[in-house]
Amino acid sequence: MRKKPLHLLLRVLFALGILGLCGCAANSIYTVPIDYDAGDAVIPSYLEPSNRDLQSLIAVAEFTDKRQVDDPLVIGRVIERNGLRVLVLPKTLPPTQAVSQGLRRYLRKAGYNVAGSTDPWDLQERNLPQTVGRVLIGGSIDELDVICRREWPTNAYSAKIRLTIYLADSQTRAILYRSTVESMASLEHVLFSEERLGEQAAAAIGAAIEKLFEKRELSQHLKDALRR
Repeated sequence: MRKKPLHLLLRVLFALGILGLCGCAANSIYTVPIDYDAGDAVIPSYLEPSNRDLQSLIAVAEFTDKRQVDDPLVIGRVIERNGLRVLVLPKTLPPTQAVSQGLRRYLRKAGYNVAGSTDPWDLQERNLPQTVGRVLIGGSIDELDVICRREWPTNAYSAKIRLTIYLADSQTRAILYRSTVESMASLEHVLFSEERLGEQAAAAIGAAIEKLFEKRELSQHLKDALRR
């Protein structure tokens, strides 16, 4: 009698494994949500704006993609249990827009006045665009890799990103500050889902953005530029 619960558990796990194998055979591509909403972000006290900091808008340009990839929409792969590698694409926004949107959301959460979408900037000082705000933030995605290894008994999810951020004065047409940051996110889970994989990508993007502003130098340069 004591063996029945164990036998039942093994049968359930076996059935889940069969379903997983059958499910992966039908997929030639995965699409995942990678949006970072900044809702749970903890804002450092030194970043919080004063009234003077709110007298100008901050513009955030769409990030540039500097990854060495054939297709910039591909952000990773799912490695199935049979060894098949299936490409992963973002579901709604390309990674360049997802990062810039996440940065806007973080700055708004911090209390700043942030302009809407801004045209891409190639990060060259001579090509600094005129914006509605004096401060322009742009950057590059230097690395982005989202992976799920579908294994038994759990699936291993991971995401890694490296960003470089540029802070510029669009009126004097000068780059004021540049910084690079890396972040990772990972998860082990018995079930597979595109949403769960996307959550790791969003978590890595969010961690990178938050880590950028953990540097007091960036916050100080931002405030100095807004007060000019």
